[in-house]
Amino acid sequence: MFSKSNLLATLVGTIVMFFLGYLIWGMATVDFFEQHTIVSVMKEVPNLGLIALANLIAVFALSTLYSKWARGHHSMGQGFQFGMWIGILIGLGMGLLNYATANFMDMTGHVVEAILDIAFFGIIGVVISLVYQKTAKKE
Repeated sequence: MFSKSNLLATLVGTIVMFFLGYLIWGMATVDFFEQHTIVSVMKEVPNLGLIALANLIAVFALSTLYSKWARGHHSMGQGFQFGMWIGILIGLGMGLLNYATANFMDMTGHVVEAILDIAFFGIIGVVISLVYQKTAKKE
């Protein structure tokens, strides 16, 4: 769990998750999601320290799960597939649950969020897999 590969993948993945998340949700899609928001619960100024900590915890969990899932076979395809399934879980599973129980966004917003989550976590999975590929002990 605290292997060199896992810790390095956590560090690199956290950095990528933080900045890629900002690029996607903090810049590129802000106007889109404003149009599809029903009730905004967003803070005017987000707590970047807590966002970074949340990313660190999430990527540590993802990296640890990836190491069990990949079973020593690390590739970009493996990483994307792993991340894609995480994106499906969060984007579609939790997104549809949120749509069914809350008034945050309309259906279009949730569908786009799901697509973004699948791509986003796919990229994070690739980053994690590449770090494992470069640092894992060769058998």
